Amino acid sequence: MNRAEKAVEYKHNKNNCCQAVLKAFADQLPFDEKTLGALGSGFGNGMGCTEATCGALCGAVIAAGLLNDCGKPTTVQSKAMLKAFKEASGATVCADLKGVKTGIVLCSCDDCVRNAVDVLEKSLAAMESAKTAEALKGL
Repeated sequence: MNRAEKAVEYKHNKNNCCQAVLKAFADQLPFDEKTLGALGSGFGNGMGCTEATCGALCGAVIAAGLLNDCGKPTTVQSKAMLKAFKEASGATVCADLKGVKTGIVLCSCDDCVRNAVDVLEKSLAAMESAKTAEALKGL
């Protein structure tokens, strides 16, 4: 099972979208699943249940920050992830994604979780490539 489907499985087993994304990366993150669950617990249904920024996207950004070992802030990667997530999902705000006001669902929660995992995986690959390129400069 790939990481995105693992995250969806977590989502269907008493985890919010943020927790699902974080737990799907538990093998790479410096915390156990219980701690990751606690870390993501306030991001269900958009932070604080406000239907604001998608919890899955929040989970991806949190994971990127935890995995960032280049010594620079994760803001550039976060901005790129937000843009890529919006392109894939149609929005970044939970209420917009679920069509709360319009009745038109732009992206299901399962697909938001999949898209968040995808943008995180691509961001991590880009960070690794940049780190390798930087190391090669020093040779």
